[in-house]
Formats: sequence, C-alpha cells, structure tokens
Amino acid sequence: QVQLVESGGGLVQPGESLRLSCAASGDIFSIQAMGWYRQAPGKQRELVAVITADGGTNYAGSLKGRFTVSRDNTKNTVYLQMDNLKPEDTAVYYCNYLILSYSDHVPSDYWGQGTQVTVSA
Repeated sequence: QVQLVESGGGLVQPGESLRLSCAASGDIFSIQAMGWYRQAPGKQRELVAVITADGGTNYAGSLKGRFTVSRDNTKNTVYLQMDNLKPEDTAVYYCNYLILSYSDHVPSDYWGQGTQVTVSA
C-alpha cells in the first residue's frame, strides 16, 4: 500500500503565500507523476498543477505565474508554492500521485487526504 500525507494548508490574507507539501511512503517502485488538484465548495475538483518524472510541468492556465509545483525525489515529496493568493483560491487542495508499486504491474492513482486553504481578509 501507498500512503500520502499532506501538510501546509491554513488561513491567509489576500496577497500572502503558502507552501503545501505531500509526502508518499510505502510500496513505491517508481513515481510517474505528482500533482495538485483543488475543490472549492459546490464545484468540481480541478487540476492545479502536475509535475512528471522528468520534471516537466503543466499548470491550469489561470494559475501559472502565481503557483509553482516542484518535487524532491529523494523524499518522494511534491510541493506547491502558492503566491499572491486570492479569495477565489479558497478550496481543499489534494495531492495526487501516479505510482508503480512493486506489487503491481501498472501504475495506480493515489490521493492525499486534502488540506484546507482559505484566503480571506
């Protein structure tokens, strides 16, 4: 089994920054991709950013320039640096990993437990 543990959410004022972290552990042979999604109240979960095994990144168009995704392969950890936060960034943020385990033959999706980010004056 694989476990994902998120941290770093909280309450901030508009214009401030936060950094989210998500660490994976367990039955991991290789991590194909890591990413972040978010879900605001009453809305569908949406992609925030993804980073692939070779370091390629993809962002939701409206977030590029304010959000930065990065990874530490030695720690199986993905980060999301969020700058100049706006009230519309308020949501539960989920990390997502595509992992090939030693016990599986194909990669599987894994999700973190979610961390609340609230941007309010």
